[in-house]
Amino acid sequence: MSPATRYYAACCQTDFAKPSTRRDIPARVDRMLELIDSAVIGYEPFFPVRLVVFPEFAHTPPVYNTVRELEEHLAVPVPNEHTHRYSLRARHHGIYIQTGTFLEKDENYPGVVFNTTCLVGPGGVLARYRKTHPWIPWEVHASPHDIPGYAEDPFPVVDTELGKLGAAICYDWLFPEAIRQLALKGAEVLIRVSAYMDPWGTAAPLDWWTLVNRCRALENIAYVVAANQGARLANYPPFSWPGGSMVVDFDGRILAQAEPGPGERIVVAPVDIDALRAERARRRGHHMLSHLRTELYSGYSRPIYPRGAEQIPHSVEENNQLIAKAKEHTW
Repeated sequence: MSPATRYYAACCQTDFAKPSTRRDIPARVDRMLELIDSAVIGYEPFFPVRLVVFPEFAHTPPVYNTVRELEEHLAVPVPNEHTHRYSLRARHHGIYIQTGTFLEKDENYPGVVFNTTCLVGPGGVLARYRKTHPWIPWEVHASPHDIPGYAEDPFPVVDTELGKLGAAICYDWLFPEAIRQLALKGAEVLIRVSAYMDPWGTAAPLDWWTLVNRCRALENIAYVVAANQGARLANYPPFSWPGGSMVVDFDGRILAQAEPGPGERIVVAPVDIDALRAERARRRGHHMLSHLRTELYSGYSRPIYPRGAEQIPHSVEENNQLIAKAKEHTW
């Protein structure tokens, strides 16, 4: 398949009922495959949709307070039969899919659950990204940071015919350091798989969702394709989920955004990789990636949040203990 340097990305919001077991996943995948068809086929007379992105919690949210419960009721291995179905649909349409998140169990890390999204292409799973900054204290799944001897790349970037793609999940995006890792590895399209709740969503005065997406785009000279959870309060309590999925260009301009509010939405916008590469090559001013004075940042020379060698959290209570310990290392 020839490279597509100008194409359209589609963010597909979901609005599912709260699951209780992994048996609920297949029906969700059924609906997301329908949304993929809607995005690719429905918009075909107007736009060549080649990248489809789903939100965090699209398969399963962390609805239990302990790792043991997550592992027992919701966690699945990755890859799995669901990622295989996405691969078949990606091959059929000639597209790339950034899946919603799975709660993942891996036999290499017993007793641990990750929050994981996959980049799936026509040939199968291309990358697996595990959330590096769980939304603590409520999220009790692990970060790669927590695992002693973790040897996999925590920030994978994949060189595809659509450009260099890198993904991160929700709360990761409030840490510029995490997204900068993807950009320094060459990511041209930064994909946000998110479940961002009110009041930190699309409405002033706390419209963090919009603000952060635009900042990460302009400071890394990269496109941001950001799919946000659109679940109603009744579906994923105790929060309501404002949607507002969006695509932002490398100067922080919003190219398209779904109407804020819960519910299923599909929003599409253009991605021009040639234009991005030309700007990265031409610019001298506001080229933050090349202006980094890395040796100045001495604050990163000391640890703050405890590493997993000390304690891997398995409950909300243990998360609270680690947060208190980390606070002792700040300021």
